[in-house]
Amino acid sequence: MSTSRRTFLAGAGIAGGLGTLPLSGLGATVTTAAAEPHFGPKIGQALLSRNENPYGPAPSALRAISETAKMGCYYADRGLQRLTAMIAERHNVMPSQVVVGAGSTEILCAISLAWGREGAILCPDLFWDTTVVYGERQGVSSIRVPLAADMNVDLPAMASKLADGVALVQLCNPNNPTGMLIPSDALRSFAAKVSPHATLLVDEAYNELTDRPEDNAMIDLVRSGADVIVCRTFSKIYGMAGLRVGYAITSEANAQRIRSHLMSFGGNLAGLAAAIASYDDTPFLDQSRAAVLEGRAMIVDAVSRAGLTALPSQTNFVFVEVPDADALRDAMAQRGIAIRGAYGSWKGYSRVSTGKLEDVARYAGALPELAQQLWA
Repeated sequence: MSTSRRTFLAGAGIAGGLGTLPLSGLGATVTTAAAEPHFGPKIGQALLSRNENPYGPAPSALRAISETAKMGCYYADRGLQRLTAMIAERHNVMPSQVVVGAGSTEILCAISLAWGREGAILCPDLFWDTTVVYGERQGVSSIRVPLAADMNVDLPAMASKLADGVALVQLCNPNNPTGMLIPSDALRSFAAKVSPHATLLVDEAYNELTDRPEDNAMIDLVRSGADVIVCRTFSKIYGMAGLRVGYAITSEANAQRIRSHLMSFGGNLAGLAAAIASYDDTPFLDQSRAAVLEGRAMIVDAVSRAGLTALPSQTNFVFVEVPDADALRDAMAQRGIAIRGAYGSWKGYSRVSTGKLEDVARYAGALPELAQQLWA
C-alpha cells in the first residue's frame, strides 16, 4: 500500500476534528454536566408515557452485561441457543418451538409479513397495532373490529368476521392501551373458534403483571397442538426495553415460518447475556412486580381523588377516562411529567405508565389539581 495508515486516517475525514486523537479515544463520548442523557428521561422529567420498567435490568443482568461486554467482538449464537433452551425447558416445549428476536417487535413484524401474505389480519381497532401497521405498509391487509361498549375486546364480533380470507387473528392480552384482560375461559373458547380458519397470535407482553399469570397464559394451547402463537418480551417485568429481547412459542412449523422472516440473526450479545442471567431471577422479578403494582395503586388512587375514572388494569399502565387526553398531556408536560395523549379518535382516554415511584407520586400529586383547572 502506498498510503500509510496515519495518512489514511487523516484523509478519510478523521482529521476533521478527530485526527489528532489516539485510536483508543475514537469511541469516547464528550459530555458536560448540563448535557441531556442519550437514553432514558430528560433531566428532571418524570417519564410515564412508554410502559417502561425503570427498576430493571436486574443486578444479575447488569453483572452479566459487564462480564460479557469484552466478548462483544463475537457473534452471540451460543448465547441465543442457551436462552432458547431455557425458555423451552420452562414451558415444556421443544427448542425448535421457540423463536428469539430483537424484542417481540421483530417477531411480531415477521409474523405480520409471513401470515399477511396469505390473507388478512383480524384484530381489534384499538390495541398495540404497530406491527400490523408495519405489515400494512408492505401491502398486508387488516380487518379491524371495534371494541365493545365497555372497552373490552369484542370477541363475539371478531368471531363473526372469521372467514377464508383471514390468515391471522392478533390480540394483545392484557390489551394495550386499555390495560384490560380478556378472561382466560373466554379467550380459550375464542381460540377454538379461530382454529378452523386461521392462526391465533396472542401478544402476552404484560402477562407476568396480571393477577394470575399462569392461568392467563395460552402456552398450554401450543403444547396441545393448537394453531396458536404466544409472544413474550423481556422489555416489561424484566426492565430490558432497550436491550431488545423477545420470543415466541408456537408449533415447529410456525416457528420455522417466523424465522424465515426475521430481519436479524445471531442475537444481541448484551441483551442475551442479561436475559440468560435474569430469566430465573425470582427475587428481582418479585421486587419488580411489587413496584409496578404499588405505582399502579398510586395512579388509581389519584384518579379517584381527581373525580375521574379508569379502566381496570392488569398491566404497568392505566387508561384514565378524561374530557381531553391531549390537554392533560400538555398540562402535565408543563410540569415535566410525560404521559400519552389521545390514541387516534379515542380522545377521552389518557394512558399513564408506572415508572419510578417518585415520578408516579409527581403525577398523582398533579392530577387532581390539573383536573380541577382544566375541567371544573
